[in-house]
Amino acid sequence: MSISDRLTELAERIIVLEGWKASLLAIFAGALSALSLAPYHVFPVLFLTFPIFIWLLEGSVPSLDKHGKSGFFRRIWPAFKTGWLFGFGYFLAGLWWIGKAFLVDADEFIYLLPFAVVALPAGLAIFWGIAGALTRSIWSHGWTRLLALAVCLTAMEYLRGHLFTGFPWNLPGYAFMPSPLFMQTSNLIGVYGITFVTILVAASAGIFIPGPSGPAIHVRRTLVTAACLVAAHIGYGAFVLTTAKSETVADVKLRIVQPAIDQSKKWDPAYSVPILEDYFDLTNSNKGPKAASAGSFTHIIWPESVFPFILTERRDVLAQLADLLPNDTKLITGAMRRESGAADKTFNAMLVIDGNGEIIAAYDKLNLVPFGEYLPFQNLLGSIGLQQLTQRGAFAAGTQRKNIVVPATPSFLPLICYEIIFSGALSKQWDRPKWIVNLTNDAWFGMTAGPYQHAHQSRIRAVEEGIPVVRAANTGISMVVDPYGRIVESLKLGERGTVDSPLPKAAPITLFSLHGNWPLLIFICTLFLILVVTKQRNTLRL
Repeated sequence: MSISDRLTELAERIIVLEGWKASLLAIFAGALSALSLAPYHVFPVLFLTFPIFIWLLEGSVPSLDKHGKSGFFRRIWPAFKTGWLFGFGYFLAGLWWIGKAFLVDADEFIYLLPFAVVALPAGLAIFWGIAGALTRSIWSHGWTRLLALAVCLTAMEYLRGHLFTGFPWNLPGYAFMPSPLFMQTSNLIGVYGITFVTILVAASAGIFIPGPSGPAIHVRRTLVTAACLVAAHIGYGAFVLTTAKSETVADVKLRIVQPAIDQSKKWDPAYSVPILEDYFDLTNSNKGPKAASAGSFTHIIWPESVFPFILTERRDVLAQLADLLPNDTKLITGAMRRESGAADKTFNAMLVIDGNGEIIAAYDKLNLVPFGEYLPFQNLLGSIGLQQLTQRGAFAAGTQRKNIVVPATPSFLPLICYEIIFSGALSKQWDRPKWIVNLTNDAWFGMTAGPYQHAHQSRIRAVEEGIPVVRAANTGISMVVDPYGRIVESLKLGERGTVDSPLPKAAPITLFSLHGNWPLLIFICTLFLILVVTKQRNTLRL
């Protein structure tokens, strides 16, 4: 029996599955797909799981009522259910680590653990359920099944990344970019474009579906097309990396401090003194890889939310920073910032402090983490006792994203925590920064997959924009990434120490930086309309 015959036989067995067997397979295949993400990067698993998705959707036929008719709900429900179950497995296996944050202060937040581990994946999977229903409703024969899934799921992933503040974590496209060789295509079409290609290529074996015209229509062309897309993806990456220059910015020397402070101690006022001493010690005690003191660097970079107090209200600490910093050295640090007025507002901020201990620039975080930094529907949820993780009072959101420009410093784009995961919403071509500074604190999630996924996504932003990323994380992964996604220097997750590095130069402006996601959105909408028209024509012929 040939491989084609075996795949067709497997497809037939999966298509006819019903009830709990089909549901269990959908969840399992979705969960298995999460192995393609960081830190595992087992991308080939998608060549198994996405064809299963196609075959399960093929078997998701509408049910009939007692009169032999199927209403709207009966038509869409089977495919929606299949998509939702697959998505639920994918997000459950890919985001389980979020529950770790609720164990930091378990006595206060343990009751929210089921929400984090189960309800969040269930909610995100709704987008995949809608994608499944749309896919099943517009495909017709052969390769149109694959194209329909790629179009509909990419569109729903884009909406997931933008609706309700957006949560574009673990897009399927990240699976297709495990290393710099595979990342370069994102400077053309971004991670959403790579998501489309990933789904189309990974689902290619789904074309083996039994039918009167053989196992599938245009099988050879479909598989050759998929192989050509993979070859072009890798070939372009090889070309870019071969011709890329590795230049650094003159007179800029960076030291990133990674103190690896346990989250249970980070907000405890009793630990504020030893925490500061630890930062000072790492900054200026000749413990870096090159045994250099703070005076050897132009910029010291500390991670997100360093201080368990409002820094601007502590002149004594600012004076200590003035003593720590040489005149020509600047500190870029995360800190809380408060504005007094009719209603006091507290911001999760990034501050630039000079050698005199003066704050010379500030940025307030725009994209706040729901349930982490603020409580959605504050009045309603607060009335039943819910609260956000980070502090008793919610953070206020900043009002504007702009580059920070200070003397003797190349202009940089400040991004705090998960702000860096928002593809296509970062820099503007007319005000292009020379580097991106990403301060974060992933200590909430311990030694899980979460920090690896976060770090991987920040590397993709560097490639998309053609701008180096300098990342300071409390427990890691701190690193300097060049505009091609290559790690120049880094520290491992959970490791205490410093990263000493020059600043890589930005690459020429990328096609994606110029046009963002608009070309992809137009392309996706056009394909969707073509598939709808094709479906209608095929229906009329029957």
